Amino acid sequence: MTPEQVLQGVFGYRSFRPGQREIIEAVLAGRDCVGVMPTGGGKSLTYQIPARVLGGTALVVSPLISLMKDQVDAATSVGLRATFLNSSLAADERRARVEAVRRGEYELVYAAPEGLEAGTGAALAGVKLSLIAVDEAHCISQWGHDFRPAYRNLKGLKDRFDAPVLALTATATPHVTGDIVAQLAMREPLSVRGSFFRPNLRLSAYLKTGERSAPRPGTVNDTRSSLLRLVRARAGESGIVYCLSRRSVESTAEFLCSRGVKALAYHAGLPAPERERVQDAFKRDDADVIVATVAFGMGIDKPDVRFVIHRDMPRSIEAYAQEVGRAGRDGAPSDCVLLFSWADVIGYERLTGDLEPALADWHRGRAREMFRLAERRACRHQSLSRALGEEIAPCGSSCDACAGLDPVEAAPAVAAKRASYGTRAAEPGAPAAAVPPLFLKLKALRKRLADARRVPAYMVFNDATLLAMAASRPSDEDGMRAVPGMGPKKWAEYGEIFLAALREG
Repeated sequence: MTPEQVLQGVFGYRSFRPGQREIIEAVLAGRDCVGVMPTGGGKSLTYQIPARVLGGTALVVSPLISLMKDQVDAATSVGLRATFLNSSLAADERRARVEAVRRGEYELVYAAPEGLEAGTGAALAGVKLSLIAVDEAHCISQWGHDFRPAYRNLKGLKDRFDAPVLALTATATPHVTGDIVAQLAMREPLSVRGSFFRPNLRLSAYLKTGERSAPRPGTVNDTRSSLLRLVRARAGESGIVYCLSRRSVESTAEFLCSRGVKALAYHAGLPAPERERVQDAFKRDDADVIVATVAFGMGIDKPDVRFVIHRDMPRSIEAYAQEVGRAGRDGAPSDCVLLFSWADVIGYERLTGDLEPALADWHRGRAREMFRLAERRACRHQSLSRALGEEIAPCGSSCDACAGLDPVEAAPAVAAKRASYGTRAAEPGAPAAAVPPLFLKLKALRKRLADARRVPAYMVFNDATLLAMAASRPSDEDGMRAVPGMGPKKWAEYGEIFLAALREG
């Protein structure tokens, strides 16, 4: 079986995204590889496809227990044999899964780095691993933006299991990439950097002035009202609002709720059951907006997030790239609006007081670098890509600098048009374009099916697949199977149901 056959026969896609083929070929050849690909660039396929082609068992190191079940459910939904081993399992269930892993019943086994130091590592003893994939590999570096000490203990995995190592991350500077290679004891790895340019993300930025006079172009003087206008213009769509502090998260969520927005707060100070409840509500489309600190994001694998708004400036360019990358992972148009000020920089500098001097200086420099990027009136995509080591031409139409987009100014008109005959903005600041009524019908059907099966709606089909159905209106099995994202398992579970809805019109 070839990678192309798995891509189409299992996942229902006809072509690879940039960087995927090179990584897959390296892994199949037994070579270590570092893959730096943007969020939404299809990183999971770079280890899922080799796992099916190579046979045996692939180990996937994932940083969050809360993410593993979603990852396994998503893999299982397309027909892959996957499981996870972590501390959330009861003893009997864990024992049964370990025995199944040793019998070779799973293609993919997900585990946390902490678990590999303890019971999970012992459970895998004697298992022949075809591949070791380390997701969110920047967590291994203290110079990365999300350092996790447990990742440092992954160094012996390669020698222990004698398998190729694939390290994956959405953002890594050359310094961080070098640290990843050293810490994982990789041997002459191939380095593959996918393009950071995602034209479906429409980037814009506003300086928060706090002035009482009318705002100048590119500024806002009332953060709350601007935020509310942006969210109301996207009513019924999934979005994330990032804030600097827990207090800001709670006050912003309360404000949005008081104005009729289905918003929930999320930060690390909440009890674990409450964090889980908020995540589940968002994944099941029971809440439209999550207001959060950066604690929210890595554990969410939701492809139909239609907007990301930064109420406060991110702490670094890499963090910004990660956070905006959580929008539009299904390839459909999505908005990313940044509100920033020098006060945000000062806020981050206060947080570095307990760090050793060199690391504190480094973090302060990164916050100032992010401010300079935000205030630069040049192509947003070009500036972001350049900061991450990639040269691209100006985007032309996917940012405020190139296209003259002004989502805050356009928000009331967009909201008014959305309120009559099911419309939404094709571009911020541009006339609203009709959302096909058939798409809304398919989306409602998807929600009913997902609720009945107690799974997130996107695990039935993502928005991009529903939009493709609504656009092509297939009338038979062959037409449905040609829709991107319609693999054989999806067809068997949902194809006939959606085909019946399409035939009804």
